[in-house]
Amino acid sequence: MKTKVFLLAIFAGFVLSSNAQEFKSQIGSSKEAGYKTDFKKNKFGDNWFISIAGGASMLLGDQNDNADFANRLNFAPQVSFGKWFSPYLGFRTQLNGGVLHGFQNVQPFMQHNKYIAAHVDLLWDVTNFWGKYDEAKGFRLIPWVGMGYANRFKNQGLARSESPTLNAGLLTAIRLSNRVDLNFEAQGSLLQEHFNRVQEGHTSDGILQLTAGLTFKLGKSNFEVLEPMDYALLNDLNGQINNLRAENQELAKRPKSCPECPEPVAPVVTNNVVDNVVYFRLNSAKVDKNQQINIYNTSEFVKEYGTAVKVIGYADKKTGTSNYNLKLSEKRARAVAKELMDKYGISSDKITIEWKGSDEQPYNENNWNRVVIMRAEK
Repeated sequence: MKTKVFLLAIFAGFVLSSNAQEFKSQIGSSKEAGYKTDFKKNKFGDNWFISIAGGASMLLGDQNDNADFANRLNFAPQVSFGKWFSPYLGFRTQLNGGVLHGFQNVQPFMQHNKYIAAHVDLLWDVTNFWGKYDEAKGFRLIPWVGMGYANRFKNQGLARSESPTLNAGLLTAIRLSNRVDLNFEAQGSLLQEHFNRVQEGHTSDGILQLTAGLTFKLGKSNFEVLEPMDYALLNDLNGQINNLRAENQELAKRPKSCPECPEPVAPVVTNNVVDNVVYFRLNSAKVDKNQQINIYNTSEFVKEYGTAVKVIGYADKKTGTSNYNLKLSEKRARAVAKELMDKYGISSDKITIEWKGSDEQPYNENNWNRVVIMRAEK
């Protein structure tokens, strides 16, 4: 009777979990479905988890169908360890074991099959794949498939048996806190027919399990959404620069000798006469191809007027720590200086490198501060 009550409680919890509502939060969320969103690659030590669960299991085998339902139920302990590579794709290793009741000659002889099994699974979080990613999401639905191995120990006069397994199941996760989820899981394992040492027409044996437990998140638990570069803005800025360059070229075509024209005045290069910028992607110090025009313009200005140029790196304030951003802004500044020297032939003694990190923000728009400013000097 106690076993039936326990199983009924597990089934009830599983059904209730499927109707759980999501908690609303804008923290760490994406604007589009997960599969359309770019996420920052986390470190090896991030997004690991460990789960502990227990529930009911049942052996599917020959001569079991006519046995009493309560006698077929067994306690099923379960331990899992795994990692999420993205908000919707992960893997785990799960360990199962305990006792499985089998039957011979229908009812007179009950087997107490002591066994242990392990399988490696591929996890697919469909709520984060098809829906918007939100770290504070209250309910997640995770189907999975896997492969493994099961060993039934020798007992009751029956020889030991082993079998590879094919595994599949459905896992639900209900968020209790930033670090803990409540899980309900239904799964099945397909084994070779000889696993319970009873052969009577079935082509395979199987194990069904229904469990409930807790998952504990280890390391960094969330994923960072990568914001796309505002290429429309960059193209507009580059277009304005190119238009100004074209105007300068037209002015340069005027005749050198023109009696009716005023005497030309040599241009005076003053401090900070030119500010050219190079924008970067989030968490990147790589110079994109569409930013080369600005480096080229700066190099031509330096060559024409013989000025020095100061290369100043920045990082946006809303991403990363102050120390991390300082190092990132240094990498960005050095990357631009390297382009000026290696690609456009500017001498190193004409270049001064500085980096400000995210403590100084030259622009009010946060994304624009992922930038290196090239400033010509007197």
